[in-house]
Amino acid sequence: MEWGSESGAVRRHRIGGEHRDGPAPALQPEREAAAQESLADACGGGGARTRKRSAKGSGGASRGAETGLSEGRAALGLALYLLALRALVQLSLQQLMLHRAAGHSGEFNARQARDYLEHITSIGPRTTGSVENEILTVRYLLEQIKLIEVQSNSLHKISVDVQRPTGSFSIDFLGGFTSYYDNITNVVVKLEPRDGAQHAVLANCHFDSVANSPGASDDAVSCSVMLEVLRVLSKSSEALHHAIIFLFNGAEENVLQASHGFITQHPWASLIRAFINLEAAGVGGKELVFQTGPENPWLVQAYVSSAKHPFASVVAQEVFQSGIIPSDTDFRIYRDFGNIPGIDLAFIENGYIYHTKYDTADRILTDSIQRAGDNILAVLKYLATSDMLASSSEYQHGNMVFFDVLGLFVIAYPSRVGSIINYMVVMAVVLYLGRKLLHPKHKTATYTKDFFCGLGITLISWFTSLVTVLIIAVFISLIGQSLSWYNHFYVSVCLYGTAAVAKIIFIHSLAKKFYFVNASDQYLGDVFFDVSLLVHCGFLTALTYRGLCSAFISAVWVALPLLTKLCMHKDLKQYGAGGKFITFYLLGMFIPYLYALYLIWAVFEMFTPILGRSGSEIPPDVVLASILAGCTMILSSYFINFIYLAKSTKRTMLTLTLVCTVTFLLVCSGTFFPYSSNPSSPKPKRVFLQHVTRTFHGLDGHVVKRDSGIWINGFDYTGMSHITPHIPEINDSTRAHCEENAPLCGFPWYLPVHFLIRKNWYLPAPEVSPRDPAHFRLVSKEQTPWDSIKLTFEATGPSHMSFYVRTHKGSTLSQWSLGNGTPVTSKGGDYFVFYSHGLQASAWQFWIEVQVLEEQPEGMVTVAIAAHYFSGEDKRSSQLDALKEKFPDWTFPSAWVCTYNLFVF
Repeated sequence: MEWGSESGAVRRHRIGGEHRDGPAPALQPEREAAAQESLADACGGGGARTRKRSAKGSGGASRGAETGLSEGRAALGLALYLLALRALVQLSLQQLMLHRAAGHSGEFNARQARDYLEHITSIGPRTTGSVENEILTVRYLLEQIKLIEVQSNSLHKISVDVQRPTGSFSIDFLGGFTSYYDNITNVVVKLEPRDGAQHAVLANCHFDSVANSPGASDDAVSCSVMLEVLRVLSKSSEALHHAIIFLFNGAEENVLQASHGFITQHPWASLIRAFINLEAAGVGGKELVFQTGPENPWLVQAYVSSAKHPFASVVAQEVFQSGIIPSDTDFRIYRDFGNIPGIDLAFIENGYIYHTKYDTADRILTDSIQRAGDNILAVLKYLATSDMLASSSEYQHGNMVFFDVLGLFVIAYPSRVGSIINYMVVMAVVLYLGRKLLHPKHKTATYTKDFFCGLGITLISWFTSLVTVLIIAVFISLIGQSLSWYNHFYVSVCLYGTAAVAKIIFIHSLAKKFYFVNASDQYLGDVFFDVSLLVHCGFLTALTYRGLCSAFISAVWVALPLLTKLCMHKDLKQYGAGGKFITFYLLGMFIPYLYALYLIWAVFEMFTPILGRSGSEIPPDVVLASILAGCTMILSSYFINFIYLAKSTKRTMLTLTLVCTVTFLLVCSGTFFPYSSNPSSPKPKRVFLQHVTRTFHGLDGHVVKRDSGIWINGFDYTGMSHITPHIPEINDSTRAHCEENAPLCGFPWYLPVHFLIRKNWYLPAPEVSPRDPAHFRLVSKEQTPWDSIKLTFEATGPSHMSFYVRTHKGSTLSQWSLGNGTPVTSKGGDYFVFYSHGLQASAWQFWIEVQVLEEQPEGMVTVAIAAHYFSGEDKRSSQLDALKEKFPDWTFPSAWVCTYNLFVF
């Protein structure tokens, strides 16, 4: 039996004897009245009982309304509609620029910027403290800045300073930790009018990279863009009103250290009234404005007025600032420590190769560099000639709603105006639904009960859809086939997307068959349109009440469909759901669905690569399945009424079920391999290899344990399951065991991400012998007047070290000389200090103060220090190189040498 078909008994009771597949004769007034009197008014009773409605009394139509939509045409039409919208979105995203720069004087030249980029990346990986970062890159930047200065217009004055700050701060990123830096490098350039300036706008990039990556997109391309912008502005014959400070910072990958050193210590920092931060979370494409403010809506207006190729979204801002993306930028430092408003931009496409060896200059399109340069140049020029910059604090009032329309232009308005618009839309829906619910046209009509039953059915369909895809995702995870979609995104759509859609159709088909037995198709379509309208109105109200600027999306998804419905109501009532209705209905939904697909693309562009580096504890299939289910709910909302307008849904259900089943079986069989070494589009598995020698000292200072091995961490949920066939020694028998009495399990964590990665491996290996070994000693131990113990330490070693502290029972860490003096615990209760230095750094001296409430025989505190060798010959060992060579080409093993020393006091 087809879904939505009727038994002979039901058909005999159908009003006027009409059939879904044929025209129905018009009801006479007498028959219509009789039919109205026989309406059932109970929502939940009777199961498959016959419910009779007149065409007029139930919102029915004349003969055209009862013919029903062809299932094949409806399904094909909706599929083609969504694919066409998706193609339009893709076309918009691939169109980097509406027009190319001609390369005339005064315009940004992408070829010159690419030349800068290729020179910087040719230096190789540039970790803080390395010769490549501190000497070679700095030398190149200074040489280019000197050439720019020689060619500059006499209207401008260029000043250059190389800053090497030392400082410390605490941050709540990654569960919370404290950072200390010594003698790191900033190259600072000030471009100002010949007579000087009292106010400035800051442009920030970083030239350092993570270990073992050339860092083309993150962030050499931004520094190259800034160099070219500096060149263009310095040669301009147009005088600036304010100064522009270009900060090329050399320690951003050390968790934002260089920007902190600049904004808290450099004398030019006091001039800055606003900033633009150039970052990357992917490689190339469009640079997205994903953070602004805080508040200061004039900055958004500056971007809107000046950017040539706008790409901005307050949705991205609120998602990023929610903390669900495990990343941060220098924006936080300028905002929190400098109290300066700004704009944060980042490349977001192709995050699969972000922070890997594949992040090379040749993967960044020249058009991508051109559009970024055009935008940065225009915005900086606008701010440097703006009267608002000098008194920016006066314009700090509220947030802005802002979003681009397919990259063509940006719409921006104050959030308070947005709230007014949103509540006006809500009131329109209240009036529309209130009239239908409280004042039905016919006393015997059951619209109110059917409406709330329809709401319950819709929510049930969405809930069961989510549960279904989660069950599939959990099963896939348990059998070890996670991330099957990582290299083939369409697999996730065919597996989880089809399951979600099929379940929604299935629930509504049951409702149509067993509850809404004898109702008019048009009437049911009307009911479920109103249900969807109410749901979106509920989201609009909740988001607006919470003060979220992203509520504008819900406003679009309420206002335009409601307007479409009101405009088409008479036509639908007269002619039914024919081709004309479908055409105009889909046109009315064009903007909401187009923008929804635009945002959905951004969500998957960001989150899919992140799920490949989100650690071993978060099942990526569960996350992706949930996101796909949510997207399906949104996209299906205004199309649910088509289920009731269509004659049948049987073939659609069978097709979706078949696609889901076949994909499920292929995934379970391991057909889809998650990773790829394809040179044109690599999607590598990330693995960290650390050749470590660990030494554990007892309370008396003697060594109680010493071992050495290669500590292995996979950065995704699959662990080493795909690696073991290639390297058999990496298996469950070599899983690393946590040292319960040691902070962070006794391993040399570079950052406090231990709570994200609990699956790691430890292969025995010979001891490492760095030429620059780390030294750690207790300088003094003294009793303070307030009955605490002050321990002073001194450490020397490589450019990167991590210091860990765990207090024993009966002891607390009351204060220390780091950060703002108040110790900050990491997730799990231990204390983590991230340390780095430039080339000529003195010994690191610091103290901690321990309050002992109850003395314990095992001491009061355990401390450990790990030394990480990221550059030079010390970063390599023969065993590490040999193991690294065994890894297949679809992996990115980032390897270095480190030592770990633990002490008890």
